[in-house]
Amino acid sequence: MARFVCVRLVQANALDLSLFQFDYDLTFAAFFLNADRTVYGRFGSRSHHEAERDISLAGLRKALAAALELHQGYPANRAELKGKQPQPVQFKTPEDYPSLAGKYAPTLNYGPNVAASCVHCHQTREAERLTFRAANKPMPDEVIFPWPIPTVVGLAFDPAEKATVREVTPGSAAAKAGFRPGDEMGSLEGQPLLSIADVQWVLHHAPSPATLHATVQRAGQWQQLTLALEAGWRRRTDISWRATSWDLRRMTTGGLVLKALEDDARRQAALPDSALALRVDYVGEYGEHAAGKKAGFRKDDLIVEIDGQSQRMTESELFGYLLQKRMPGVRIPATVLRAGDRVRLELPMQ
Repeated sequence: MARFVCVRLVQANALDLSLFQFDYDLTFAAFFLNADRTVYGRFGSRSHHEAERDISLAGLRKALAAALELHQGYPANRAELKGKQPQPVQFKTPEDYPSLAGKYAPTLNYGPNVAASCVHCHQTREAERLTFRAANKPMPDEVIFPWPIPTVVGLAFDPAEKATVREVTPGSAAAKAGFRPGDEMGSLEGQPLLSIADVQWVLHHAPSPATLHATVQRAGQWQQLTLALEAGWRRRTDISWRATSWDLRRMTTGGLVLKALEDDARRQAALPDSALALRVDYVGEYGEHAAGKKAGFRKDDLIVEIDGQSQRMTESELFGYLLQKRMPGVRIPATVLRAGDRVRLELPMQ
């Protein structure tokens, strides 16, 4: 750490979004930067409410060492860092978004209500989504499913390493590409990798469908692999754990939290594996998050059809469908199983 100039940011107020582009659902993120603002890499990943599953001090230590190696080779390696640089943005700071404008000062008010004066990172993603909803426009996949966790393509990484494959899901895109446990990924789309977050950066900006080129070190030898991603690949990402999904629930389910029915429970309900079966796990009580309750939905209702759709879906996939197909003000027909009866309800889009 003594070889770094360390800067800690504890707020998103006035955050330069043209530079600091990362997964805004994180509780901790690190950037490795040159003084000229060139990004060497990012650190910080999360796939669950328990963030410690995906990061470790050992992994951070190795990312720091790798960043120093890139720094020693700079600027001769500038070309290979090109893909890691920030993308153009519509708004320079979070406060420039219409839904946040005029609500926050550039600095925190360190009084009794300091938390209320802070722009939280997740509010940036929420504000981005609201620009689409306010304009009655469908949200793109990359806005609904940001920073895909690599497991969506079949790769699970060791959090104690830079980008070393721990598991490969059988039958996945990664398995078809030839990835194996123990592979050390050196680059993806030509970008040197310092951490799992760097892998997510590439996935976040990948098109659909996509063909991504990777280099991996296996048994001391470097190999080239090609990762082919089908159309709609990122829609299988689980976003239910994200703080920003609470606002998606307001928009699409009126504050309902939905859980996919387990296989044993499916069999007891005489529902086939291919059928929609989302159980209402929680019903919102306040404001717009109480819209589902006011529409008649109850805890433990089992949604088996919604907007004419009865195929198997996760809560995250339902978010994607409704955010792209149905705009605010529309009421969506739904069928739920309640104590053995089929009940017809309408879910208000907001």
